[in-house]
Formats: sequence, structure tokens, C-alpha cells
Amino acid sequence: MRIGVDVSQTGPGRAGCGNVAYYLTREIAEMDTGDDFILYPTFGNQFWDDRWGETFFPPQVNFSRALCLNSHTESRYFWETPPADLRYRLGRPDIIHSHNFFCPPPVDGARLVYTLYDLSFLENPDWSTEANREGCFRNVFRASIEADHILAISGFSREHFLSLFPHFPKDRISVMPLASRFPDDTPLARPPEYAHLGEFLLTVGTLEPRKNYRRLVEAYSRVHRQFGGKIPPLVIAGNMGWLMEDFQAFLASLGIAEHVIFLGFVSDVQLQWLYQNAYGVLYPSLWEGFGLPVLEALSQGAAVISSDVSSIPEILGDAGLMVDPVDTDSIAGGLADFLRSEDLRAAMRAKAKPQAERFSWRTSAQTALDCYREVAARPPRRQPNG
Repeated sequence: MRIGVDVSQTGPGRAGCGNVAYYLTREIAEMDTGDDFILYPTFGNQFWDDRWGETFFPPQVNFSRALCLNSHTESRYFWETPPADLRYRLGRPDIIHSHNFFCPPPVDGARLVYTLYDLSFLENPDWSTEANREGCFRNVFRASIEADHILAISGFSREHFLSLFPHFPKDRISVMPLASRFPDDTPLARPPEYAHLGEFLLTVGTLEPRKNYRRLVEAYSRVHRQFGGKIPPLVIAGNMGWLMEDFQAFLASLGIAEHVIFLGFVSDVQLQWLYQNAYGVLYPSLWEGFGLPVLEALSQGAAVISSDVSSIPEILGDAGLMVDPVDTDSIAGGLADFLRSEDLRAAMRAKAKPQAERFSWRTSAQTALDCYREVAARPPRRQPNG
């Protein structure tokens, strides 16, 4: 079997979808030596990485590359006006697995597997830009028509998709849970750039409305006042995203700007150290398809305070403290309880790693491989146009 895999977001700045594609494909490369895999470093008409030459490519001999386009303009033209020899240009795959929200047009002789993350762009338009909403919806809707199988990253995402796209066959969408990118929890040496950090509370993720940073820092400011300023500073690890341009001014209005530390993008090693050494990890996201920061924090033994909505209860279980993310009082109350009780913090840390061990990339990869075989054995959902 020949399987084409989208790795377009697995370059040096990978996050989110890119991490899923990277760790899943890396695990598959270790497990499957019998099938041929064609990796696509450029894929789709929306996302583009000038450093696509640095996307994931393993040493195994059953892996090759195809579709190495030269520019975003060329990529958009290729996908918006597909050539007659599309399947040949893609390396003659039997199956194509899309990871970056893009749903390709029908390819004669190939089945489509589509990774579904979340549908937050349909839940609340204020969580994303208009361009992002339009692009995500167009491609998810197309997947609901074209995909031979969808791999949802959580049970919540699966049920939410079926509620919005009831025409999609229930037996063609299954759950492929994710896992931590960190292979173990061996204590790391402090990175020299973090020599200034003492005790700290940590939150992780791109600065965007869905991550609920405004309510988080408002809750932090209340607890900061409640404890007379004697609480650890809040460290934010994540790039600036969208619709948050006034966030620094918002911090200043709360009077806590000097107690919030921005690290920007962090490497995997830096992030692992941060998880290992955080006094607590705060992640009151409004909506998640999975909640990978929650699982990765647990895998490093961190005490986690997160949301009681969307997929997060599936991931956190009873290993952490859950709060109502739309209620600032709930977030502040949870943080205050956490800071007051050493017993609570110890209990959360003791449960963290056992909960994280329920998830593994080996299991995720086996789910994907089983899906490929099942899809290849079944009739296609529809006849492609060529």
C-alpha cells in the first residue's frame, strides 16, 4: 500500500497540527516497514512554510517525498486548479492522510483520511479571524463530503462533528487520541535563559481568545491581591496569535504587568523543563479538540488546573482541578484553593503521571495504521471525478 501523508506543518516552528503530524508519522515510521509512505512537505492552499525543506523526513527506506512546490503562489495554483495527472504528481498514493485542516480535491484511485481537531471556529466567531473561520469551515465541510474516514482526536470532537454534519456515516469516524511529545520525565537541567526564574505558575499556548487569557489574568490579579502579592509570577509560554493586540494594556489596567512573564515561543526542551518545575500549570481554555498542553503537563508530573468543558475532562480525568472557564470567580477560586493546600497540590501531582500514561503515540499510530487498512478494504464513499 502507498500512503501519502501531509507533513507541511512539521517544520522548525511546528505547533498544534504540526506536532500531531510529526509525532504520529515518526511513530508510524518505527512501526511500519511494509508499506510505502510519501510525505508532502507542501500541502494545501492555505498554509505555507518557506522552510518546508526542514519538515519531517525519516531515514527509513520506505519513505519518500513528493510535491515539493517552490512558493505559496505555486501551491495555491496547484490545489485550486489540480492538474490532470494529480495522482501521479502526488506519488500515486492509495491513501492520502491530511493533517492541516486542508481537504484536497478528489484524487482518482486514492482514498482520503482526514484528521479532525476541533470545530471551535463554528462554536464562537470571536475566537478566530474571518479568514481562518472561512478556510477551516470550507475544508471541514468538504471533508464531510469527500473523506473516506475521519480520525477525530477526542470523543468530544467526534460527537461535536456528527452533531453538525449528521450526513456523515458514523462508522467512518473514529477516535485517535494524542499523546505527550516528551518520551520520559527525566529531570532536565535548568536552561541558562531561565536562570532568573524562581517559583512560577505556568500557562502554555498561542495568545488567542479561545485560550481564555483575559479571564485567566483577571483571576490571577484577584488572587494576587487576595494573597497580598505573595504568589508566584505567571509565566506565559506561547507566541502572539490574533485578536490580542491590547493584551499588554489589559495587564497594565489590572496592575499585574510586572508579575506576568512572556517567554514567547519555547523549544521542546525548554517546555519540558517548564512543566517539570512549574508550581502549577493553568489552562482554563474555552474550547479544545484534545488539550495537548494538559496531557504534556501531566506527563511531567505537574499539578494542572484546567477547564471542565469540551475534551478536557477526557484528558484530565480526576488527576487535576477543573474550573468553569467562563466564570472568572471559578478560576480564581480554583487557583486560591490550589495555593492554600499543600495536600491538594501533592495529590494532584501524584495522579498526574499515571493519568498521562493512558495515552501513547504507539497507540495513536496503531489506530492510524488500522484505519488505513480498513479504508483500503472498503468501497470508497463516492466516486472521484479524477
